[in-house]
Amino acid sequence: MSAFLASFIIRHAKLILVVFVLAGALAAWSAQQFKIDASADTLLIKNNKMFVETQVVNERFSPQEFILVAYKPKNHALFSQQTFNDIQQISSEFKALPRVGGVTNILNVPLLSLSNELDPNLKPEQLTWQANQYSAAKMQQVFTDHPLFTDLLVNQDQTATAMQIVFKPNKELLDIQSQIIAIQKGILQGENTELSEEDEQKIEALKAKAQPIEEQLKLTRQQEIKKIYQIIEPFKDDADLFLGGAYVLGQQMIDIIQSDLLLFGSAIGLAICLILFVLFRKIRWVVLPLLCCGLSVLLTVGLFGVLDFRATVISSNFIALQLILTLAVVVHLIVEFRQLEATDTKSNQQDLLRETFINKFKPCLYAGITTSVGFASLLFSGIQPVVSFGWMMIVAMGVSISASLILFPAVLASFTRKGDSHEGRLSRWLVSGLSAFSLKRPTFIVLTTLVIGGGAIFGVLKLDVENSFLNYFKESTQVRTELEFIDKEFGGSTPLDLIYTIPKDERRDDLVMSARTVQTLQKIQHVMRQYEATGNITSVVNFTELAKKVNQGKPLTEYELTVIYKLLDDSLTEQLLGAYFNPENQQLRISTRIQDSTPDFNRAEFLQTLRDDLDMLEIAPESYSLTNLFVLYQDILQRLFTSQIMTLGLVFGALTLVLLVIFRSFKVAIIAVIPNILTTLVILGVMGWLAIPLDLMTITISAIAMGIAVDDTIHFVHRYLEELNKESNDSQQAVQNTFKSVGFALIYTTTIIAVGFSLLSFSDFVPSILFGLLTCLAMLLAFITDTTLLPVLLKKFVKPKHALADS
Repeated sequence: MSAFLASFIIRHAKLILVVFVLAGALAAWSAQQFKIDASADTLLIKNNKMFVETQVVNERFSPQEFILVAYKPKNHALFSQQTFNDIQQISSEFKALPRVGGVTNILNVPLLSLSNELDPNLKPEQLTWQANQYSAAKMQQVFTDHPLFTDLLVNQDQTATAMQIVFKPNKELLDIQSQIIAIQKGILQGENTELSEEDEQKIEALKAKAQPIEEQLKLTRQQEIKKIYQIIEPFKDDADLFLGGAYVLGQQMIDIIQSDLLLFGSAIGLAICLILFVLFRKIRWVVLPLLCCGLSVLLTVGLFGVLDFRATVISSNFIALQLILTLAVVVHLIVEFRQLEATDTKSNQQDLLRETFINKFKPCLYAGITTSVGFASLLFSGIQPVVSFGWMMIVAMGVSISASLILFPAVLASFTRKGDSHEGRLSRWLVSGLSAFSLKRPTFIVLTTLVIGGGAIFGVLKLDVENSFLNYFKESTQVRTELEFIDKEFGGSTPLDLIYTIPKDERRDDLVMSARTVQTLQKIQHVMRQYEATGNITSVVNFTELAKKVNQGKPLTEYELTVIYKLLDDSLTEQLLGAYFNPENQQLRISTRIQDSTPDFNRAEFLQTLRDDLDMLEIAPESYSLTNLFVLYQDILQRLFTSQIMTLGLVFGALTLVLLVIFRSFKVAIIAVIPNILTTLVILGVMGWLAIPLDLMTITISAIAMGIAVDDTIHFVHRYLEELNKESNDSQQAVQNTFKSVGFALIYTTTIIAVGFSLLSFSDFVPSILFGLLTCLAMLLAFITDTTLLPVLLKKFVKPKHALADS
């Protein structure tokens, strides 16, 4: 098979190159459809009960799309005429943006506490600064410990204020989303946790209809955020201004990902070029790997554009990872070709290429299959974006192997033999030293492995799943500064909603809500305020506290509350209560935001404590639910921990079966899988010891570690078995000969990848930094285990009678 393919590729080399040129041109065109999606939805699990319940709640209480702009004066008081003038001017420019429905700020909110009574005929605009031009002192007095606006529009210390830019909804998109939610509600009813095939098809059709609207909306949001930054720029001499909100965070993440792809992709490419030239000292051995890597990435991105596979925060490093996989294949091919060229002085270029292809076809193919099994571990996570990344890397692996094996001989077939191949003195010394060390120190290697393995297991036990969005960015970055300021000064970053369904025995037709219901909410809110991590908390209770202020300090009776609710202007009622009370479903919403900057915050413990405290208040679990991004994200993290740890054994089992099929020896398969297990355990152990949390970003590193380790293992084991088949070789000679051939490729790939990816440590995006450093570590560990432990095990347990039969 391999001989036939080699002859076909070499014989039709020019035709194959033309096909690649056409495929590359087509891929370049379709790559324009490739998208980066950093929206919050890419971090959530679709079609599970928590997600659907959050969608239903969001629709029911109609939270609006908004961006928060915080204003902190530098050299003047917060409550001063300059602040009022700046806010007026900034807000008027915000309002001029086409999609903006309104801008809420301290100058235009109704200051009901200044009213002597809750007049049913009161118009909201009658009690605003804009209508009455209240003094700075009066405004400061009003906003001191305000029941509604403290931590929303003014921070607790009264050093900063916020403007909330509210955007008009797209009615067509809103209607489509409502139809999707209506279908998804089926998950909340009965015991079914999955939608029917018919429902799934309906949802897919609706999503397809919504996609062009959403794409246009993303572009509009991107332009709006840039325009907002332009509007606030002239005011930065007198004040610090900070942007917050999910859409701002999403856009900033896209900008960072795109910057990293361009900047570090280029830097890694240059580093690879330099190292390739230093190692091989010939331009052709620089150009050819880059050609294979570049075309593999281009074909993959084009394919993803056609298949609508989108890069998320999780999969943003797939290009860098594909470079590793492609480069490893090409370097093995180069080393094999150069060694054949150095030892066979008579064969022509085509014969050398044919033999190179035949010798390396199986190990490269096997490496591709087993690496794909490593990435298949991500498919068991049950988390859609992680699963998608797994499929993306399996596809990328297939493209890399195919393109490299075909393109390498096709390009070189057009050239004549040079006859100038030889390995450098340093690399020969390293190969000789590693070979001698593995043969002379087997006991030391095994004992060291056991110690390191034990330490790794203890490290794995220390793994946790605690993380926050703040930790994704370096402290020196603008996005981190903005996120942290909003988080600390304006009531937190991550939304958490408690939805309380009023019990039937508390519902009365003559009351909007009973005193008992209000008291229950007060108890819940009091409990939530006790936690250090809870920021702003808003509910109907805040309205009752405001009403108490207006009522000369006297609390409203349940009847007075009902009268006020029914008589107040509809717009004011909606403004104050619409997002917190849904009379149709008799549900109340307590909205809070969790402060991600809270030191040593344990999210799982927080949720469990909250539930325990609610039990102590005798609030039945079925009468409330916790929704929104905080619980969704925590649910994902818990699933990650379970899926990652529990499925590793399954994946290693599958990997062993694949190796068994490849090598047709159970003993060889077990030996070959040990370096992969050790490398993966050490990577996870290091994460545990260094307190690097297992999250949506770092979950992929174990799959990467498996993919890297198994690639080197396959090449080493395959060559060892081939050497063992030669009649004149014993186990020791087979190890030495394997080092003299595969050893060089292992050194070169390790050096190139470790140096290249260490450049990611200069990124502003912490997941990219961790990806780069942990990839370097995985590469070094794979190299160490494959050049120490693996040869020791092969020499000890795989004798000539166990060798791979030639086929």
